[in-house]
Amino acid sequence: MSERVVPESQRRRRRPTKQGTVLSEQVIVETALKLIGQHGAGALSVRRLGAALGADPSSLYRYFRNTDDLLLAVADELIGRAQHGWQATGDWQADLRAIGLRIHAAYQAHPQAAMLAAHRTTGRENETRAVEAILGVLRRAGFPDAEAVRIYHAFVDQALAFAAQDAAALALPPAAQAADLAVWQASYAKLPAATHPHIAATAHLLAADMRGSGYPFALELLLDAAAARLGAR
Repeated sequence: MSERVVPESQRRRRRPTKQGTVLSEQVIVETALKLIGQHGAGALSVRRLGAALGADPSSLYRYFRNTDDLLLAVADELIGRAQHGWQATGDWQADLRAIGLRIHAAYQAHPQAAMLAAHRTTGRENETRAVEAILGVLRRAGFPDAEAVRIYHAFVDQALAFAAQDAAALALPPAAQAADLAVWQASYAKLPAATHPHIAATAHLLAADMRGSGYPFALELLLDAAAARLGAR
């Protein structure tokens, strides 16, 4: 793609595409999400998107400057989906917990896109709204501004880091996923207590716990630490 984005008022296609779709930024982003889920990063090409939309590939230039611009829109769409339906309750820990789990779930629903987008900063509407919401929760809780920013940074990076890591695991072929999980039983559970006493004592717990994401517990640790810092003030 190139630097040929058309102003919003001039974008709407007068006629539907061959598949009966009227192009819009939202339609293109949703189609890109589907294609990324099916084909990974290679789906973000003008040719493939145009074919999926039943449109001339050059028409995508009217909405996005290039494929990176489209990727940022995809990243912002995931952020928007994470926020859908969320409302502040006034309980800052419950509110942050809900936001964190929503972020994680939204990215897990689209693991291929998560690996491409979790580390990006979009500056777009959904991300801006999320930043405002999280900082609002922290400032209303009584955190000084500098502390609120540090906790915001740790909170968001933790959520996105786990989202990307867990998405990478979900994106593995099923056989590879099963093989990775089997290691805890096939290898760790068989280590002798004489040489690995701590692993031997907890092998059954490891095999069970490693089947899920560590994020929910990590999130609780972060919230507890933030609460302790607030209480110390």
